[in-house]
Amino acid sequence: MTKFSDLKLHAKVLKAIDEAGYTEPTPIQAGAIPPALEGRDVLGIAQTGTGKTASFTLPMITLLNRGRARARMPRSLVLAPTRELAAQVAENFDIYAKYTKLTKALLIGGVSFKEQDLLIDRGVDVLIATPGRLLDHFERGKLILSDVKVMVVDEADRMLDMGFIPDIERIFQITPFTRQTLFFSATMAPEIECITNTFLSNPERIEVARQATASETITQEVYEIPGAGRETSKKKRDFLRHLIDAEGEAVTNGIIFCNRKVDVDIVAKSLKKHGHDAEPIHGDLDQSYRTRTLEGFRDGKLRFLVASDVAARGLDIPNVSHVFNFDVPSHSEDYVHRIGRTGRAGRTGKAMMISTPKDDKLLKGIEDLIKAAIPRGETNMPAPEPKAEKPEAKPKRSRSRSKKDETPQKVAEAKVDTKPVETIEEKPKQSRGGRGGRNARDNDRGPKVVGLGDHLPDFIAHSFDERRAG
Repeated sequence: MTKFSDLKLHAKVLKAIDEAGYTEPTPIQAGAIPPALEGRDVLGIAQTGTGKTASFTLPMITLLNRGRARARMPRSLVLAPTRELAAQVAENFDIYAKYTKLTKALLIGGVSFKEQDLLIDRGVDVLIATPGRLLDHFERGKLILSDVKVMVVDEADRMLDMGFIPDIERIFQITPFTRQTLFFSATMAPEIECITNTFLSNPERIEVARQATASETITQEVYEIPGAGRETSKKKRDFLRHLIDAEGEAVTNGIIFCNRKVDVDIVAKSLKKHGHDAEPIHGDLDQSYRTRTLEGFRDGKLRFLVASDVAARGLDIPNVSHVFNFDVPSHSEDYVHRIGRTGRAGRTGKAMMISTPKDDKLLKGIEDLIKAAIPRGETNMPAPEPKAEKPEAKPKRSRSRSKKDETPQKVAEAKVDTKPVETIEEKPKQSRGGRGGRNARDNDRGPKVVGLGDHLPDFIAHSFDERRAG
C-alpha cells in the first residue's frame, strides 16, 4: 500500500503531513501527486470529499520550496469557485507549508482591496483567489501574472455552473503558456472537456471513481410528500422538522440545502422558531458573518447549517452526520456534491431529501445520473395536537337594522304606539358638537325671546326724541 513517504514529497512537507495525522494518501492523491511533481499537467476527476485539495497543495509546496516571489508577481495561482472553498485551500496551505518559508495571499470578495494590495505588494508564492476578484486586481494594474509557474483550477464543473468559464478562459490567456496546469473536477461536462483540450498539454488523466457517483458510505433516502401551491413550502418545513426529530440524537450536526436564497432564510428562521440551533449561509450574506457561521459549525457550536449551493462544495467538515435536501436540486450533479458533505474520509453518513410531485423529473434525472434508485422513506407524520377550542363569541349587535331584515309584522308593530298622544313629549334637538352645544345652553335659560317685544327702553326713546327735535 502506498504511503506519503513513497511520493517523493519534500521532507518538510512530510513532517507537516505526519503532524496532521495522515499516513496513507487517498486514491486521487496517490494518482495525481507523482505526475505533478514531474511537472506534467494533471486532469483529476474524482467525487467530492476524496482529498483533491491535498492532491495539488502538496506537490505545489514541494515544487515552490526553492525560489522567492517578487512584488505583484505570484509564482503560483489557485482558482476556486467560492469564497469558502478558497478559504479552505488557504487553511490547507497553512497546515502543509508550516515548516517552509512560502507566503500566500487570499483574494476573495468581502475584503477590502487595500488589505489585499498590501499582501500582493510584498510578493507571494501562492495566490489563492476567486476568478472575479483576481481579474479585478489584474484590471487595476495591481497584479502581474507573467511569472505564474503552476496554475490550479479546482472544482471546474462548479465554475461552469456559476458562469465563470469565460473568466477562466481569460485567466488562461493572461498566464504564461509554459505554466504547469493542475485541473480538478467532480464531473466532466462537454464545456469542461473543451477547456482541457484547449489549455492543457498532454495531461495525465486520473479518474478514481465513476463520474457523479455517490459515496457508498452514505445512506440515501427520498420522501415524496403530496401537495402543490403555496402550502407546499410549509408542509416541507413541517416534514423537515419531523425528520430531524425522528433521527433524534443521531443528528449530531447537519447541513440543510435549499435551491433559493430566500428559502434558506425562511427555513433557518423556522427551525430557530421551533427550538433548533440553525443559521443561514448564502452568497448575499456578509463575508464576516459567513466566516463566523462556518467556524461555529466546524467547532460544533452550531448544530444546523442552512445553505444554498454556495456551500455545496469545498466545505471540508469531516464529521457532518446528516445532509437534508429541503429542495430537490435543479441540476443533477449538485445532488452528488450536496450529499458529499457527509460520509467523508471513510465515515458513514445519511442523506435525506424531500420531494413533491413537481420534482418528479428532477428526481428521475438524479437517479439516472447516479445509476441507482434512491430508496423511498415513509412519509407518515404524527397528527398535530388539536388546538384548544376558543369559547364562542357572542354575536355582535348591529347599530342599525337593515330594512331587508324587517318583516311586515315587525314593521306593523313598530307603527303601533301604546302611549296617548298627550303624553308624548318632543325631545330637544342636540347639536353635533360637544355635550349639547349652544342649543342646550339656550334651553337652560328658559323660553327663547325673539326681538325686543313691546317694551322700549327709556334711553333709546330719549335719544330718538332729541334727534327728531334737532
